[in-house]
Amino acid sequence: MKRSLITFIGLLIILFVGWGIVAHDNNEIPHTIAVNGECLTTAPRDKTAIILRVTALADSAAQSMRSATAQMAEITEYLKGLPVQLQTTQFNSYEKTEWNRDEQKSVTLGIETTIAVEVSANSIEEIEQILSQFANKPNVYSENLRMYTSPEVLKPITEKCLSVAVENARTRANALASGDNKRAGRLISVSYGTNAPDSVAPINGLLRTKMVMASSVADNAAGTIVSRDTDVSVVVSAVFEIK
Repeated sequence: MKRSLITFIGLLIILFVGWGIVAHDNNEIPHTIAVNGECLTTAPRDKTAIILRVTALADSAAQSMRSATAQMAEITEYLKGLPVQLQTTQFNSYEKTEWNRDEQKSVTLGIETTIAVEVSANSIEEIEQILSQFANKPNVYSENLRMYTSPEVLKPITEKCLSVAVENARTRANALASGDNKRAGRLISVSYGTNAPDSVAPINGLLRTKMVMASSVADNAAGTIVSRDTDVSVVVSAVFEIK
């Protein structure tokens, strides 16, 4: 009986030791490798925008606002007949002053009201038509002519570029691991960013990207607007398991 009990206890010790070894193996921290991946591409600029600004100077604020509002109403009425989108960007009134050299002091000219709207369209020709329509109108000014890529067009392009950047990182990890007859396994973590150090941030498993958008080029010498595509740059930092 005593011998059987000792044998039983011995078997339990062996089982516990074996279980501990297996548990240790299962909890072993995997070997990893951290690499960067990049993607550079472009996105077509499918939107053109211009800001139309109206100013009205009068003796009183009420008169100045009525004049500016009436002139902007004429502009918006014309734009209603075009396939464009409008957004008010400025509406304010202020006392306008000017330095009088003869009197050597600042004099008040009146109350000036400024109203500005951004007009965007899918067609460059529409913006060119608007510029021609209001080119010689008094107190109407055009500014900030630009072309840009809409979010609807930009999103799928950047998502594809992000995927390319991750694959680029995996290829680099495989090349580094091949020297030890290893390969990159599952993706453990990934972060994104641009070349600016303060733009790098963890994404907690979600794939996001930063887009670096180049400035547009406007050339009105020949009566047309010319713009290059939007530059899209994606940089990822990925950690892979080495198998």
